[in-house]
Amino acid sequence: MMQNPQILAALQERLDGLVETPTGYIESLPRVVKRRVNALKNLQVKCAQIEAKFYEEVHDLERKYAVLYQPLFDKRFEIINAIYEPTEEECEWKPDEEDEISEELKEKAKIEDEKKDEEKEDPKGIPEFWLTVFKNVDLLSDMVQEHDEPILKHLKDIKVKFSDAGQPMSFVLEFHFEPNEYFTNEVLTKTYRMRSEPDDSDPFSFDGPEIMGCTGCQIDWKKGKNVTLKTIKKKQKHKGRGTVRTVTKTVSNDSFFNFFAPPEVPESGDLDDDAEAILAADFEIGHFLRERIIPRSVLYFTGEAIEDDDDDYDEEGEEADEVMFTK
Repeated sequence: MMQNPQILAALQERLDGLVETPTGYIESLPRVVKRRVNALKNLQVKCAQIEAKFYEEVHDLERKYAVLYQPLFDKRFEIINAIYEPTEEECEWKPDEEDEISEELKEKAKIEDEKKDEEKEDPKGIPEFWLTVFKNVDLLSDMVQEHDEPILKHLKDIKVKFSDAGQPMSFVLEFHFEPNEYFTNEVLTKTYRMRSEPDDSDPFSFDGPEIMGCTGCQIDWKKGKNVTLKTIKKKQKHKGRGTVRTVTKTVSNDSFFNFFAPPEVPESGDLDDDAEAILAADFEIGHFLRERIIPRSVLYFTGEAIEDDDDDYDEEGEEADEVMFTK
């Protein structure tokens, strides 16, 4: 009987239906078993609620440890901006690859470095620190246009501030600038609002805090210095007379500083595809600045953190191909 092609085809069709439709097996369960599954789902909701509390406490810990990190970040700021000159002891650094280099070679390298320093003008602090960080990170360098670079050379510091205890979860990115010819603001801010509780309509999608929206700030551009706008000239032909006139029009321009003017999310929450894509990228950038760039900026300046990030994804594509074609 099992050799009958029609029976085998019907059986295979039923099995395929169960595999392709995960609910197929669930729907076939007796009512009493379905009730027990519902009990498990209610337990899962309670797990999500506990997980939300866990992340709230993590946020409290971040706020607590931000206070401990701040003196180190303050000294970083002072070194970058030539407010503090580190001592010889503070400047000593021995990379792992130098472990096997002879003392003679190290002394020779030191003399050569000193000669180069004598030949060059003595720069103050670490010039173009944050601009270099931005240009080294693909996620940020894609945003930075050539006309943004002279402005970002004036960026002195980036800070993150967490919401106070008892307040809705959020964080603020602060971009501190030295006086410059482009705008009058000393600080540009970007605020990210977060949610850390399961959505009642979809509690099983909860996977930790998520950014729900963001707000930028007004940039007080000096006359003729707004790099987020550009002036274009278009020729228009009169339909009746056939005469041609040139019209000047101001349009938006690609710029890193559009980061401070994100799309507004309507109360309905409905966004068009373009605005949704912009916000998704914006949230990723905000999270990356907070979690990676601000705490580890020197390693992105030198490129070491970028190598570490690349190592995290090493050979992922090849492994995926191997899994796909293994029989």
